[in-house]
Amino acid sequence: MSKIKNDLFLRACKKQDTERTPIWVMRQAGRYLPEYRKIREKADFLTMCKTPELAAEVTIQPVDIIGVDAAIIFSDILVIPEAMGMFLEMNEGKGPVFPDPFRTESDLKKLKSIDPFKELKFVMDAVSLAKRELKGRVPLIGFCGSPFTLMTYMVEGKGSKNYTYLKSLLYNKPLLAHKLLDKLADACTAYLSAKIEAGADAVQIFDTWGGILSPADYLEFSLPYIEKIVNGITKKNNEPVIVFGKGVHYKLKKLAKCGADVLGLDWTMNIGAVRRKIGGRTALQGNLDPTVLYANEDKIKEEAKKVLESYGPGPGHIFNLGHGILPDVDPAKLKVLVDYVKSESGKYHKEKM
Repeated sequence: MSKIKNDLFLRACKKQDTERTPIWVMRQAGRYLPEYRKIREKADFLTMCKTPELAAEVTIQPVDIIGVDAAIIFSDILVIPEAMGMFLEMNEGKGPVFPDPFRTESDLKKLKSIDPFKELKFVMDAVSLAKRELKGRVPLIGFCGSPFTLMTYMVEGKGSKNYTYLKSLLYNKPLLAHKLLDKLADACTAYLSAKIEAGADAVQIFDTWGGILSPADYLEFSLPYIEKIVNGITKKNNEPVIVFGKGVHYKLKKLAKCGADVLGLDWTMNIGAVRRKIGGRTALQGNLDPTVLYANEDKIKEEAKKVLESYGPGPGHIFNLGHGILPDVDPAKLKVLVDYVKSESGKYHKEKM
């Protein structure tokens, strides 16, 4: 860790003392930045993901332009099911589509096991290149989707409101669901381990759709597979693991015991209440409502202050949005947030808990 000049993020992940609260934001390498859109004019989204030089360039942009305390590799969670053999389309304005979705036992047999350094070599090359070009300025985060979140996309084939096909699979063919989830957990474990091998300083698991499950179903179909990944990752230097479960209010104590170093929180939770609830077991990441960045500068600062005050003094807080930054946000507004957290959060680190 000492090789990284600004290691605030890594220290906060481990609940070590920091001079101030570190900040980065989900989807920070993205289309809210004009510099990203300029590159995007030359290549479609998947081509950018699969071209290490482009992926590394947009990964580093927010560090240079906004001044965030960590970079997150530019990629997409769905490169894993694509590498396993599913055809993936990225439709502008509509999001990802699997034209031939997963529905049956025969679909399971079509999915191959992957070697991340072969089928997903372009991601590992992007990680290595970004790590090299960051020159130790800030840590680099690698990520994957949780098995349940990946399965949601694979089974539905596209975005959904009711998750008809997914829920039908869970309730009518639970054994098939578990076989798929187990296969995905193996792939995610190998993938995150490979990212660490390639140079990632930390990894995050996005359980974006975990909150659509009932509490009982979450314990059956999502949490065990997150635990399997967290406990199976091969590390080089005790790299931190972050788990972000959107909408999973009801199982925070269980989630805090999954083995992760950090819990990411969405904006519908009170970060101070969560801190009291899980008893200091993990560091916490979050959790400003992303739409606050549509507000004026004073309001952004006011809302950021509420998050800092709610968490309170002491280590273990990584400031972030409660979900990804929205594509039509003015980058100057994000810069206001980042600068405010940098200048004002030091006071919460002068006194010990």
